[in-house]
Amino acid sequence: MHHGRRTVVAALAALGASGLLTGCLGFGGDPDAGTNGVGKLPPQTIEQKAKSAAAGAAAVRLAGTVVSGGRTYRLDMRLRADGGVGEVSSKGATFQLLRVGDDLYLKAGADFYGDGGSDANSKAAAAKLNGKYVKVPPDDPSYQQFSGFTNKKTLLAELFVLDGTLRTGAHRKVGSTRTIALDGSKGGSLDVSLKGSPYPLRYQRAGDAGTLTLSDWGEEFSLAAPAKSEVLDYGKTVGK
Repeated sequence: MHHGRRTVVAALAALGASGLLTGCLGFGGDPDAGTNGVGKLPPQTIEQKAKSAAAGAAAVRLAGTVVSGGRTYRLDMRLRADGGVGEVSSKGATFQLLRVGDDLYLKAGADFYGDGGSDANSKAAAAKLNGKYVKVPPDDPSYQQFSGFTNKKTLLAELFVLDGTLRTGAHRKVGSTRTIALDGSKGGSLDVSLKGSPYPLRYQRAGDAGTLTLSDWGEEFSLAAPAKSEVLDYGKTVGK
């Protein structure tokens, strides 16, 4: 029994020394073996393929953090060409966004509208709006900012901003999916899928300005305006 065991161990050691075992088990060798081959391309070509794949997908889910203007936003949005739906959090306040075409709706708790103020009328108005959809007027200062969170084209364009010279980075994983990294020499990193279509799967912004993950590429979702009974008119402005 022991002799047989020693024989097997010796055989495995010999295979390992010859490189056969490591090759069969995937330890070492070509890191692009079994992939879509994108990792072997020049970085500019990888970027262009990722852009094309992202633009051609009907839908995507984008989640993570973005730091803008010194303020951190946490996003979890589902996006498609004609709108988006999801949740945004910032400074302890969480609100839902829904855009259908050009119509943008916001739903939030009373604290978002400033129920902490001393004015009784303001408190009453905030309480009335609590948990209701508000249609954001197009000329409201918040419209451009909030609608940007629901705009697939705008948000995806932000993914392809890598500072400095573009270069191919390490082979990595996002979840269980193998990726190739595109790095900017001065900051920023984009993980591109090595399985199937070369979709971007993770974007790390330069200067610790947030990390976003992208998933559910091409998976459709329901997008419809809320019922009229769920919508209240706030007035001329919505933002704090």
